Amino acid sequence: MSAVLDSNPPGLQKAIEAQERHTQTIMTQPGVVGTAIGLRGDGKASVFILTEGPLVGGLPDSLDGVPVQVRVTGKIYSRHHRTNHEGPGGGDTEDPIDPTTRFDRPVPIGVSTGHPSITAGTYGARVTDGSNVYALSNNHVYANENLASIDDPVIQPGTFDGGASPADDIGTLSDFEPIDFLGNNTMDAAIALSSTVDLGNSTPSDGYGTPKSTTAAATLNMKVKKYGRTTGFTKGQVYLTNATVSVGYDTGVALFVGQIIITPGNFSAPGDSGSLIVVDGGKGRNKGDDRKPVGLLFAGSSTITIASPIDPILTRFGVTVDGD
Repeated sequence: MSAVLDSNPPGLQKAIEAQERHTQTIMTQPGVVGTAIGLRGDGKASVFILTEGPLVGGLPDSLDGVPVQVRVTGKIYSRHHRTNHEGPGGGDTEDPIDPTTRFDRPVPIGVSTGHPSITAGTYGARVTDGSNVYALSNNHVYANENLASIDDPVIQPGTFDGGASPADDIGTLSDFEPIDFLGNNTMDAAIALSSTVDLGNSTPSDGYGTPKSTTAAATLNMKVKKYGRTTGFTKGQVYLTNATVSVGYDTGVALFVGQIIITPGNFSAPGDSGSLIVVDGGKGRNKGDDRKPVGLLFAGSSTITIASPIDPILTRFGVTVDGD
């Protein structure tokens, strides 16, 4: 599917208006974890309600004349490593590289990293403000869910994968967007000051290579790919946009708005938090969009992956992706 075919499907604006008008009420319903915009089988825009399980009652069939579809996603959690998950996998080669190991410096993107106090997440991309370079990942990976201090070390690999400070330092926490557990959030993001000696800007050899510096906005059915600490190189597609979702963290539940939802379920797993999601342009007419950054992965369930749009994140930190 083209990255642009569904950028403005029939009924899109009406569906967004209905979703935004009713989301606050819908989210108070027990068992509801989110709302979003997606496509019906006929290609028209629809409001989707996301639920923990199949037995959530009292949900509407339509909102202001816009059809509603209910999808069971399960509870949504941030995607740093959790010990009940099996190890890496999902690469396209018979003998994939293990993203959980310690890499020679400069380290590739898409591998294990984190604040020393967390288990492990993913180093998403090298970004630059024109003078300095930084490692981009999530707040909950580099800033320990708001609990870290500026200049705290960031290591590769993460603590769960055997990393320790100072031997495995690749940078220091420079800035993070606080996670608001009482209001709305638009991103889970942080940057660590580093150098080109410690940071590379391409995936391991079994990944997609170097992301482009020019970004792309997520559109419904857009094909995407990522490289992450747990599942390595995987491909998927944008399933829903403009998502409002409740995300569980170690320290509470936070509400995120304007998010991107990607399928299939095995696109990511715990430990992939911080992965950069890019366009999968393939060999067709969207080849020129290949590897353009789309979002930053931070949460998910067994059926979906949640990402924050990349442009607001880059604007927030005053950086660009240091890529092709």
